[in-house]
Amino acid sequence: MMIFILFVLLIVLFLAGMSMLRKGLISLTFEKIEKRLLFFTDHPLKAFLVSIVFTGILQSSSAFMVIVIGFVSIGALSFKRSIPLILGTNIGSTFTTEFLAVKLEFLIFALFALGAFLVITRKPPFQHVGVSLIGLGVIFFCISGFSRLAVPLSQLDSGAYIVHLVEHSSLYALIIGMVLTAIIHSSSACVGILMSFMDQGVVGLTEAMSVVLGSNVGTCITAVMAAVKGGAAAKQTAYAHVLFNVIGVAAVYPVLSSLTGIISGLSASPAQQIAHFSLLFNIVTSILFLPLTNIFHSFIMFLFPNQNQAR
Repeated sequence: MMIFILFVLLIVLFLAGMSMLRKGLISLTFEKIEKRLLFFTDHPLKAFLVSIVFTGILQSSSAFMVIVIGFVSIGALSFKRSIPLILGTNIGSTFTTEFLAVKLEFLIFALFALGAFLVITRKPPFQHVGVSLIGLGVIFFCISGFSRLAVPLSQLDSGAYIVHLVEHSSLYALIIGMVLTAIIHSSSACVGILMSFMDQGVVGLTEAMSVVLGSNVGTCITAVMAAVKGGAAAKQTAYAHVLFNVIGVAAVYPVLSSLTGIISGLSASPAQQIAHFSLLFNIVTSILFLPLTNIFHSFIMFLFPNQNQAR
């Protein structure tokens, strides 16, 4: 029981570290990303590229989608113009997982010490850098903690059952990734935990890739929740986010085992293998969808017409 409690505490701490890192980066780059976003949505390619950058700064596709849905809700951004932003945010979210795959646990103390010193100065931009460094230290501390708890967790009755499901069924692995991400509202945290389990040999590559696919769908829950009271266009934006991810997962899932050899050849590190898979999956699906923006828009409008159209 104590191991499970520690695991939950590490997840909470990881999310807090992500929040600190995000807060510092936003303060360091833009006072308000919301004020800048609309200037880059007049062309699909421009919107696609800027969403990659802004999501990378926010370190969260969910946070970026909440901003986008907020704009759509108030009529400042049309549903059609939000589609390239949806495609780009999936790529931007993979920057975090690529960074997590780099083993920097030995810098934890240095990150805390330097971050605390810069925060104490209370002088921007040093203070903002300090907040980000402390957040980064917290993240790597949690990653190290996940690695230490991976084997003990897999030996618990409940943990052993979940690991058994993941190891013996890619479909269960996909569902577990989807549910875990939806619960903690962070695909980065889900993949960070997954990397730790892979490093300890608890989870194999093919099953881990299934978990990543599930996390891509699970991360849409925040956008759906944000759109509940946002009107027809906001709901269409959220539904488009969900459907895009579901279509991408449905297209790749049947050939997942065939991709294992390719992905394993990209790196000897299990953590980097899964990070590279997440990056490649999102780049390929987003780029393939980008030229189909108009068709995808018409399809969503057909599936989820607004009230005026329905009449």
